Amino acid sequence: MVEVEHWNTLRLRIYIGENDRFEGKPLYKAIVEKLREMGLAGATVYRGIYGFGKKSRVHSADVMRLSTDLPIVIEVVDRGYKIEKAIHEVKPMIKDGMITVEPTIVVWVGTSEEMKKFEDDAVREL
Repeated sequence: MVEVEHWNTLRLRIYIGENDRFEGKPLYKAIVEKLREMGLAGATVYRGIYGFGKKSRVHSADVMRLSTDLPIVIEVVDRGYKIEKAIHEVKPMIKDGMITVEPTIVVWVGTSEEMKKFEDDAVREL
């Protein structure tokens, strides 16, 4: 295995509600499908068990509360230029939510073949 630190990466987080929809399907699924179609490195969807948003309404997975609109966070880490393109594509899909972007350091682990592809991509980025 080969390990590399790469400094030109960003973490994108998209905060939406579980009930949000886009063209008839859950918004989180539509966003992840769009990110995959765009060739981003990967995306993970987290479902919050408790939280509140800008309207200060508490959302909870507690059986006693039976909230049906739990917080959803979609997280993506990739090269800066890919994250910028993703924001441009995804932002119009969101009616009510928040997008954050932070620089991040990636310690990447993979095979020598994967490492070669990673290095080739870094050269193209310049």
